[in-house]
Amino acid sequence: MSNAKFLEVLGASYQFKGDSILMGSAICRDGFQSNTQVRLPLKTMNRHGLISGATGTGKTKTLQVVAENLSRAGVPVFVMDIKGDLSGLGAPGSMNLIIESRAKAIGMNWEEKAFPLEFLSISEEPGAKLRATVSEYGPVLLAKILGLNDSQSGILSMIFKYCDDRGLPLLDFKDLKSVLNYIQNDGKEEFKTEYGFAHTSSVGLIMRNIIKLEQQSANELFGEPSFDVFDLMRQTPAGEGIISVLRLTDMQSKPNLFSTFMLCLLAEVFQKMPELGDPKKPELVIFIDEAHLIFKNASKDLLDQLEMTIKLIRSKGVGIFFVTQTPNDIPASILGQLGTKIQHALRAFTAKDRKAIKMAAENYPYSAFYQVDELITQMGIGEAFISTLDEKGRPTELAHTLVCPPYSRMDVLTEAEIERIQGKSELIKKYNVDYDRESAYEILLERIEEKARRETYRSEPPENTSGRTSARRTSTRSSRTTSTFEKVLKSQVTTTIAREVARGLLGVLGLKATTRRRR
Repeated sequence: MSNAKFLEVLGASYQFKGDSILMGSAICRDGFQSNTQVRLPLKTMNRHGLISGATGTGKTKTLQVVAENLSRAGVPVFVMDIKGDLSGLGAPGSMNLIIESRAKAIGMNWEEKAFPLEFLSISEEPGAKLRATVSEYGPVLLAKILGLNDSQSGILSMIFKYCDDRGLPLLDFKDLKSVLNYIQNDGKEEFKTEYGFAHTSSVGLIMRNIIKLEQQSANELFGEPSFDVFDLMRQTPAGEGIISVLRLTDMQSKPNLFSTFMLCLLAEVFQKMPELGDPKKPELVIFIDEAHLIFKNASKDLLDQLEMTIKLIRSKGVGIFFVTQTPNDIPASILGQLGTKIQHALRAFTAKDRKAIKMAAENYPYSAFYQVDELITQMGIGEAFISTLDEKGRPTELAHTLVCPPYSRMDVLTEAEIERIQGKSELIKKYNVDYDRESAYEILLERIEEKARRETYRSEPPENTSGRTSARRTSTRSSRTTSTFEKVLKSQVTTTIAREVARGLLGVLGLKATTRRRR
């Protein structure tokens, strides 16, 4: 096929009737730069997508370009910034010779522009806090997050039912742990009579898995005020979609926490968003950078949950884009649901790399014009293969594309610039507040103390002399305190945790003692 014929076919493939966003211009087989523009239709942006490529090939800047164009079209965007290099969306870019040359080759009117940003956080990073209560997660999702089997999941469901029936709010892990302790001690017979037997070993395992998540700072995720997902779907008064940047630079070492948050977010968006059918443009587009962190070590249940959400959430007008190094990072069942694919260069340094490149090439529509598995290793920075769906859901021709440069800064914001953006944030004022209302922990603690007071009163002999009143009161307080404390310490769950903590402490102390002896 000649260049002229190919460009004619390509041009027809990327002619869309509705609104679209410019991605770049096509490059012919001999490296000839054409004036045929490659676009993505807004109508099919809820069919999900993939942006992949080796480190340094330009995939993060491509994410930046897509997010910018969606914002300009009035579509809110939610991006997960794990490497910390997407904050530049909030500042205008600056012209240089490379940008000038590329813009001219593509035929675009480049202008420096900043985009409306909102910083969010699920850790110690600055931004509006994204939190939800344990009750909002629910027993099914929480069981999958904790990696529980069917028996343990059943116990967790019974615990949620027990708390609902008795008005025990589960706001954070402190509440859930207090209930686990209670049904193994003071509330054991009551729970067993009405809901069934909760085996100590199963309760202990649930407790241990909760503590594992807590060690990854999961407490930052749970509590009040709960984040309203509709706050992700805002526009400026001028009609631009607000880009919400979730700062996750400390999450690479905490994959369980990251996947926990993602599942909760997608589940809540799916639950709360109304059915929209096939809108002209999406209501929200979510970009998940370093997507392999979600799938790494994920259980089958977690993958099944994510696959189901990906399949169904598009009818809510929500698009999800995964950003990763190779398509092989995405499970095949989910990869098959991604309508838009943007593939930057891959590098073939080993036999394993060559095999991965061959598999990546097979994920794209067949092209009679490009030798995909060879060209994919030869593309330069800012070049990519692009294939999307047209407005009737049909795959477009595969196009080797020179990608547009971003309008915003291709670098991070300074701390002062981030603080200025945060200072204008309404969400920070709304969500970054200390709020701890009475919940299961406080209610059960009061219940245990009240029971201890009644037992002490029954067992105490009547006093005949007023001179012993003060001593009796002191004794009562001491007895009540000891009784409550002992009940917690004697629980089998608490004993297991104490043993593990002690083992860790003794390891540290033993190391110090050995060091002293050597000296």
